[in-house]
Amino acid sequence: MDTIIDFDDSRTNEYTQHFGGDGNLTGSVAATRQAMANIEAQTGIRTGVVYISLRDTAIDLSVITAADAPLTVSIPVDRTTLLDTVATYRNSLINARYRLLGRHNDYAAQLYDWLIRPIASDLEARGIDTLMLSLDVGLRGLPIAALYDGEQYLVERYSLSLIPSMGLIDTRYQPLSETAPMLAMGASEFTALSPLPAVPAELDTLVNHRRNGEIILNADFTRRNIIAERDRTPYPIVHLATHGEFNEGSLSNSYIQLWDERIGLDNIRELGWHDPPLELLVLSACQTALGNAEAEMGFAGLAVAAGVKTAIASLWYVDDAATFMLMSELYHYLATAPIKAEALRSAQLALMRGQVHITDGMLYADGIEEPIPLPASLSSVAGQDFSNPYYWSGFTAIGAPW
Repeated sequence: MDTIIDFDDSRTNEYTQHFGGDGNLTGSVAATRQAMANIEAQTGIRTGVVYISLRDTAIDLSVITAADAPLTVSIPVDRTTLLDTVATYRNSLINARYRLLGRHNDYAAQLYDWLIRPIASDLEARGIDTLMLSLDVGLRGLPIAALYDGEQYLVERYSLSLIPSMGLIDTRYQPLSETAPMLAMGASEFTALSPLPAVPAELDTLVNHRRNGEIILNADFTRRNIIAERDRTPYPIVHLATHGEFNEGSLSNSYIQLWDERIGLDNIRELGWHDPPLELLVLSACQTALGNAEAEMGFAGLAVAAGVKTAIASLWYVDDAATFMLMSELYHYLATAPIKAEALRSAQLALMRGQVHITDGMLYADGIEEPIPLPASLSSVAGQDFSNPYYWSGFTAIGAPW
């Protein structure tokens, strides 16, 4: 256990040096293990922490649970081979031409064999249903939900979240009630960035069909209004439908686009989401400079940077219609799921299995008694198949899965 504690401390230091702050949210691995036990008692959810670390000639996989003895397994795979496969896999999903070749499951299966299969039987024996994954440099942009065992994607078996370390998560459990309000904000038009024409309909659907709240759109989507609205009402959920990018270089190069300015990750705490801490921050239209260590650290450390308990964001820009449908389902399942990562999992499965769809310009989805009319920019995709992992696997829970 001492080795695990030292390793977690090292990864905590890596992130706190990048983002600043003391980063000591839980204080110790022991405190997080106790929190996992408490949450299991409250919800029945059994969580495991998986560390994946790379050496030049091997992969080290470690599993930590609330009560069982830690497990560490080493797999003889060299770093270059692994990272080359990760890059090829991502390209097979993101690049439309490569996607047509249908090779993504081949690469996903190879990565599953290296990263998950060696510990799969142990996870099953321990009854784990939720995984928190702390990944090494080069793996933080991996769409872990779509790792493939030959029959199922990983998200079909587990709820998932990406964490920096056990020392950098907020372990307090506070279920999001169906009546917890949300602040839904965004912009559909930008001076120097591409428009997001589906944003008004996305925000309207979330607030009027999924959860009560306030909408701030376009010219009202400013730093001043964001701070004022949350000072007035301590919303536990903030939803941002706007451009966001995680880029290489300094923290200021990674940003969230407001109507009139960009907020860099170095200044994101000025928005006050850490006081009181948001339960959930959702970014529905962002992308990461995949393959760049600093950009991927920005993505994996989003919850730390913003001072929020849990964030949900996408690794790459996703089709407007798929984003619209996944967000609709996410908030539907948040009303009943015991933890946030399970709500995201259910939304991803809904897209994968065709349980949410667009027909004749209308959105049909679980929990909506009457179909929702869609703007012209979305209604033209009727009949499109959204089961490919490209459409759903980039969305990732970051921070505490609870």
